[in-house]
Amino acid sequence: MIVTIDATSALLRSAGIKSYTYYWVRELRRLARGDEIRAFPYLNDFGKLDHEASTLSKWQTLPRLALLYAARGSRVLDWTLRRSDVFHASNQVRRAPRGVKLTATIHDLTCWLMPQFHTEGNIRADRSFADQILKRADGLIAVSENTRQDAIRLLGIAPERIQTIYSGVADEYFAAQPTRRKKPYALYVGTIEPRKNLDALLDAWRQLNAEVRETYELVIAGPRGWGSETTFARIGSEATYLGYVPEADLPGLVAGASVFVYPSLYEGFGFPVVQAMAAGVAVLTSNTSCLPEVTGDGALLVDPGSVSEISEGLARLLESDSLRAKIGSRGREKAKQFRWETCAAQSLEFFHHVAG
Repeated sequence: MIVTIDATSALLRSAGIKSYTYYWVRELRRLARGDEIRAFPYLNDFGKLDHEASTLSKWQTLPRLALLYAARGSRVLDWTLRRSDVFHASNQVRRAPRGVKLTATIHDLTCWLMPQFHTEGNIRADRSFADQILKRADGLIAVSENTRQDAIRLLGIAPERIQTIYSGVADEYFAAQPTRRKKPYALYVGTIEPRKNLDALLDAWRQLNAEVRETYELVIAGPRGWGSETTFARIGSEATYLGYVPEADLPGLVAGASVFVYPSLYEGFGFPVVQAMAAGVAVLTSNTSCLPEVTGDGALLVDPGSVSEISEGLARLLESDSLRAKIGSRGREKAKQFRWETCAAQSLEFFHHVAG
């Protein structure tokens, strides 16, 4: 069986989907026995994971992007896939190829559930991807059961066509050595954008008593996204902003936190949350979307729409060593369910089923 996976996210500025593709394809290739895992457009080597830039050099990236754009409006993709049994599409593909089984991964349905948190361009692209790829696919992977149920309900896709296969956590988080800072800290990692609900986090931090705020610093790490001007201005004066942190430095930063706080309004899987759990850090996150599913009893859950609940949850964790230790231990145990080896093994079974 030959499976070709659209891995163009490796060539673009991307966060969660890029991580997913990078680790997933590497593990699929490691586990494949008698199968061949290809990556479109001709990505034999992914290079170094960098969310802010292509994993390849400029001169390696440009011709591959040209091939992607050529494939969108012609039969170039059909020719490229002529020996493949399965093509796993990403949202960079706008047309279903011929002569090959079609699959894709559904990461989230936020463009349908929360369109106010997306640009018009993103909404058009996701709806086109749903119409041209998801609704025509021979099989689909959902990264959580919550995402699977959203796809069934919102896109009208038959339940038997979607399989839940959880994403994984890089091994580095389970073995991370804590980074030390001058003060203990509560940490948020993720893109600075409206859906991540950082204004509520900043308001909640203000409500903590002065002693807690003097003991701990609030550290925010991640690239600047769209619609973040007002939030970004607040971060500079109310928290310590680290900007984009390279992938190699993230496990230590996460492991060094006293509390990891992630009050997102919606997640498809929630990589930052599960990474913090793997590192044994006490997590405070939202009681919405997939987050209760992936955290189980390994996190303190709050209503992301309630600033007071976020603040009270932070206070409980920051003021109690024993509670932090208990939540961190439970989270680490739960995170063991989310390994890339398990994800890849289940995905290979899925591809074999689709290929017949």
